[in-house]
Amino acid sequence: MSQETGTPATGGSASVQSLARGLDVICAFDAEHPSMTLSDVAKRTNLSRATARRFLLTLQELGYVRGDGKFFELTSKVLQLGYSYLSSATLPQLMEPVLEELSSQVHESASASVLEGSDILYIARVHTRSIMRVGISVGTRFPAANTSMGRVLLAYQAPGVLQKLLAEGVSAPTGHGINTVAELGSELDRVRAQGYAIVDQELEIGLRSVAVPVFSPDGSIAAAMNVSMSVGPASHTGAQEAADAVLPALQQAAAQVQDALAASR
Repeated sequence: MSQETGTPATGGSASVQSLARGLDVICAFDAEHPSMTLSDVAKRTNLSRATARRFLLTLQELGYVRGDGKFFELTSKVLQLGYSYLSSATLPQLMEPVLEELSSQVHESASASVLEGSDILYIARVHTRSIMRVGISVGTRFPAANTSMGRVLLAYQAPGVLQKLLAEGVSAPTGHGINTVAELGSELDRVRAQGYAIVDQELEIGLRSVAVPVFSPDGSIAAAMNVSMSVGPASHTGAQEAADAVLPALQQAAAQVQDALAASR
């Protein structure tokens, strides 16, 4: 059946569209929207209430969603989707011990992410202390334009891909730093030239980070790795100076992962 009209669907494309919309419903739930009404889900997914209800009830029957008659929320079964990726992917497995060594060496949190649309998706993380109000774990997403890892990942995209990813524009959540696509374009040129990205309190006040690329054996960018550092009220250390202090260890860690990727082929 087609989702909006109730008429029989033809061809395989309707089934693919149904799967895509079902995944959209799952992705509509996030840290800011952990529990939603039917109307909330319909609005966030641009689906009709009737269509959203069918998807929610199907997901509830499958165990991915639970509801109390008014509010819906995801269940822990959704984690199986992420575990399936992590258990089959060699990249997070290769990165975790390297990140642990890096974090121990620089005494800061270290992470790795990949590009997922216009967001970064954390695939590995070693946490040392709470430096952000928003918790970060594997599966966390942030706008790529406002993060050091995101800028590294964006910098090595093909021009056409980059233009599509930035079509919705750019804005800094804290009001600091880059606020236009043109400014971001100039910054990405700088990132490619120097081989790393620094973001200073653009995602959250009191947080700065430096990131480097991790390349696949074929030369394409596979992921980004970063080190996150807190900025205290009395800190007199500039962003570049702070980055310079951890860059050698970070670059060495990225090289380790690249060598491991090459060896695993």
